[in-house]
Amino acid sequence: MCLAIPGKIVELLDTPGVKMAKVDFGGVFREACLEYLPEAGLGDYVMVHVGFAISRVDEEEAARTYQTLREMDQLADLEAGELLEDPHEVP
Repeated sequence: MCLAIPGKIVELLDTPGVKMAKVDFGGVFREACLEYLPEAGLGDYVMVHVGFAISRVDEEEAARTYQTLREMDQLADLEAGELLEDPHEVP
């Protein structure tokens, strides 16, 4: 099943030609493309599907969605990912 996962934009990345951000998914940090949401900025919550932010949501909706996914055991792949020691360090 393909899902969009909610996360918070914690850093805008200086990537030539493509608007990218570091997104916090409950302590797991991944890069996401913001080209579909050029208005998204630092501190915004976004739904990310296969590396692309596809919509903005408010903090409450992000928390509800994340909790529902956790209850459905749909976060295993994300949570099995490598946690970064420093949230500002991108591998």
